[in-house]
Amino acid sequence: MKTESANGNGNVVLRADDVWKSYDDGAITVLKGADFEVTAGQTVALCGPSGCGKSTLLHLFGGLDEPDRGRVSVNGTEINRHSNLLRLLRHEVGFVFQLHNLIPDLTLEENCLIPTVAAGTDQRSAQARLRHLTDRTGLSHRRDQRIQKLSGGERQRTALCRALMNKPKILLADEPTGSLDEQTSATVFELLLDIVATEGVTLVMATHDRGLAARCDRLLEMHEGRIDESVSVR
Repeated sequence: MKTESANGNGNVVLRADDVWKSYDDGAITVLKGADFEVTAGQTVALCGPSGCGKSTLLHLFGGLDEPDRGRVSVNGTEINRHSNLLRLLRHEVGFVFQLHNLIPDLTLEENCLIPTVAAGTDQRSAQARLRHLTDRTGLSHRRDQRIQKLSGGERQRTALCRALMNKPKILLADEPTGSLDEQTSATVFELLLDIVATEGVTLVMATHDRGLAARCDRLLEMHEGRIDESVSVR
């Protein structure tokens, strides 16, 4: 089911309506009635101080957690009540974490193929997709290397490949360059923007780096569990 944004500027692919989330049996409230929507093809940066709810919001959209109340929807489907959540998220949403979350004892190729096995992708298609992504990210010569032998930038590029293996139309990135030095961060982010543009992917990124955030279509400020303002930066 497709939904349109309130201003009629496009199809809404991610939506949060009055979303609340707390931890420690309600002792710590992170999201306090957050409202948020993203239309297809946008690149959106979430900025704000630590603890304001950026990562929590991404985790809810990625199906990694559920809200206490409110609605979280992907392409018009309320994901916390969807009868086949895993199938929806495997094919529609990719996730890049700050610390990559790769399996160190496996090779680059083995890590990237894990999502395709979970999604039931045939081996020939999976290998073709992996060749395409490793070519795009400059990792073709590292496919047989174990993760523990890769540099930080190579690991994060591998994490990007893994997130895109099932051709998701939505990519969630939680501080994707936060663990990298300034030069490597810039390189990885340029690659990220290039890939999402050429593949038509919607990007939502949580970041403390306002220089990177300013490169996105929209910059959303979060403060104390709510989104305070939306600023067009293009």
